[in-house]
Amino acid sequence: MESSAAANATVDSASTGEGTEISTADTVVQYVVLRRDLIDTWPLGSVVTQGCHASVAAVWLHKDDADTLLYCSPSNLDSMHKVTLEVKGEAQILNLSEKLKAGGIAHKLWIEQPENIPTCLATKPYPKSSISTFFRKLKLCK
Repeated sequence: MESSAAANATVDSASTGEGTEISTADTVVQYVVLRRDLIDTWPLGSVVTQGCHASVAAVWLHKDDADTLLYCSPSNLDSMHKVTLEVKGEAQILNLSEKLKAGGIAHKLWIEQPENIPTCLATKPYPKSSISTFFRKLKLCK
């Protein structure tokens, strides 16, 4: 589920603050990926909390990144774009994390402590056109 009601709606343009504009394909987005097996067995609030932890951690770890600054800018705070996807289980989330690392995609794999369970991951904000191919095979979380 995306955070805005019109996630794929046309964005006329958005200033990056550097005199350039971003198109619809380059809407800055954060991907959050949850484990379906946990969604089916943990309380919903606990799973949502895991996604929140990963999302905040990914943003904080990259707080000085240009895309993160744009994503969190005062003019964009009320129109952030997130895409929440799911994988089947632990093996799939670990594989996705490795694939993202190999592709140079900055992300946070959240490991719940003290249990040491990888629960979800979130990317730092990126232009959608530069990151969406890594997530094409995943299902929207429902």
